[in-house]
Amino acid sequence: MRSPGATPSSGRKGPPHVRLGSLRRRLLTAALVLVVAALVVAGIAIGLILHGFVRGQLDSRLDSQIVAIATGLEAGPNGLATAPGLDGPPFDRRRSGWYWQVRRDGTVLRSGALEGRDLDVPAGPRRPRDHDGPHPADGVDPWGRPVILRVLTLPPGAGAGPTVIAAAAPAAALNGPLREALGALALTLGVLGLCLMAGVVAQVQLGLRPLERLRRDLAQVREGRRARIPAAQPAEIRPLVAEVNALLDQGEANLERARTHVANLAHGLKTPLATLSMALASEGRDTDGRLSALVSAMDGQIRHHLRRARAAALGEAARTRLELAGPVADLRTTFVRLYAEKGVAIALDVPAGLGVACDGQDLDEMLGNLVDNACRWCRTRVRIAAAARGAGIVIAVEDDGPGLDAQAAAEALRRGRRLDESLPGHGFGLSITTELADLYGGGLALGRAGLGGLRAELTLPA
Repeated sequence: MRSPGATPSSGRKGPPHVRLGSLRRRLLTAALVLVVAALVVAGIAIGLILHGFVRGQLDSRLDSQIVAIATGLEAGPNGLATAPGLDGPPFDRRRSGWYWQVRRDGTVLRSGALEGRDLDVPAGPRRPRDHDGPHPADGVDPWGRPVILRVLTLPPGAGAGPTVIAAAAPAAALNGPLREALGALALTLGVLGLCLMAGVVAQVQLGLRPLERLRRDLAQVREGRRARIPAAQPAEIRPLVAEVNALLDQGEANLERARTHVANLAHGLKTPLATLSMALASEGRDTDGRLSALVSAMDGQIRHHLRRARAAALGEAARTRLELAGPVADLRTTFVRLYAEKGVAIALDVPAGLGVACDGQDLDEMLGNLVDNACRWCRTRVRIAAAARGAGIVIAVEDDGPGLDAQAAAEALRRGRRLDESLPGHGFGLSITTELADLYGGGLALGRAGLGGLRAELTLPA
């Protein structure tokens, strides 16, 4: 024997448990990752563009200074000389980082900002050409501070070696403006990211709203407030709605077929059994009562399996929510006419909007049995009242007749027994009503009415 907690072993394994989580959270997480990645890529790309632009501006300024120096070079009485005015701002401020320097055959010309010190200029190309322009050679100034350096090497002239012209700008001239621009860029991208995430949240909320509406429609179908889900849905959800409605149609058709089969089976078996039971009741037919006991057992089995079939059919189909006021009013009209000669007055106390989750035919059968029993045994007054009690609805049918004592009431509600069979003259169909109420998870109780007669309380789900 296997332990209670053991499960039977089989060759097939079920599908692995997958935690799908919240669809809204998954969409928002994916959008957040994509937005952040896009902003980071955009920030890097824009930063590189800004760096290239600012660096290009600095290089152009330094190249202009180099061209001016190269144009102004001349041979003076004391050797190499430059045209006046090349040492203007910002190249005249001491240690400003803005420097220029010219070197040829051991002769060095400098800007005043160098204070007589030399720039560490890397060697240029071994064979400079006239069309070679300035090239970058970043380094440090004589005081160890980083500088942006541009170098132009002019080819040798008559009797003279190559001329190396260098111009430098402080690294802060590049990093400072770039830092300010990147700060403004980061702030702008941050605000843009917040706006994009707000838009994504709104888009997800708006996109999932039809699913929330579909959930409410399904709940209304389950509660009986709707027969079908409305077909007016977004194009992506419309096929799902069509399949659910088709499933509801199929369930309703299965219910109708099951009810038809149950009714056919009841008519096909109960009548022959009743005839057989009456035949066995004749004197001398069943002396020891064994055959009558077998017939009774067969009748009980048939009732049991009919109840199971009907319960299964009801469980597979969606329940219909019925407003009580209309069917009860119709029953009052019908029974007032049926018992017009007796002068029965039926009072109603059924609030508008009160409903039960029950099939219309079953509700008419249960209430019809109770109201018919009350009208038959009342003197002149019958009262029908309904009220909500917990998760159910209680429908009370009272009369001013003789009523039943506790023992008779218990006997009337025994399964498979009817009052006209066990206690002649005290009603009809209570056992059928009890069976139907049980199928819906409700019940039937009998007691003493305020009018003095019998009070039948039918409980059904809301």
